[in-house]
Amino acid sequence: MITIKHLSRRSLWAGLGAAAAGTALAMSLGLTAASASPVTSAAAPANSHSFTFGLVPSPGIKACLPHLGGFATITPGSQNDLMQVTVFGAPRNADFDLFVIQQPLKPFGVSWYQTDVNANSHGVGRASVRGIFDRETFSVSLGGTTTFAPTHQYHLGLWFNDPNLPFALGCEPGAKVAAVTPFNGEQHAGIQALNTAEFPVNAGPLSEVSR
Repeated sequence: MITIKHLSRRSLWAGLGAAAAGTALAMSLGLTAASASPVTSAAAPANSHSFTFGLVPSPGIKACLPHLGGFATITPGSQNDLMQVTVFGAPRNADFDLFVIQQPLKPFGVSWYQTDVNANSHGVGRASVRGIFDRETFSVSLGGTTTFAPTHQYHLGLWFNDPNLPFALGCEPGAKVAAVTPFNGEQHAGIQALNTAEFPVNAGPLSEVSR
């Protein structure tokens, strides 16, 4: 799989200004499970087969980050798919980690790390990834450290890279220490920030895409 990353933790990503933030906000309006459909805009590939859908705040996130949101556009290709993800309303310069997941909410199920998404000083972040992001997406393990049958993963989840960030923002009310999850390259991430829970558990947005 060829992956094009915005590598802020390795080389800081920058460049989206206030105009880009406005475009992201405009693009996000109305993108729900009921209305998700191909769109044409400057922020989405000009391809009639592209499918754009929203990323919604995880439980408890709207209370601490009321403007956080995002969307993804998947453009099928002959051999693989291009997925472009935009996040807006994030803490300035925050780092996130994107996963393709089996279930949008806990316990998430089989999960596959895709890319970093790094917000700029305006709280807007973008990343592009190539791979299989359609109704054929699945994982399987016939043995080794674990065994499981072919399992489709049709949802997306975005996690805070730094577990201390959501804790400091008050996203974990009542907690005495920051929650640590395995959802980054070091297996030391924060809580989930965004997901695709507006779609059914067994029919996430990737199931709407075909090549």
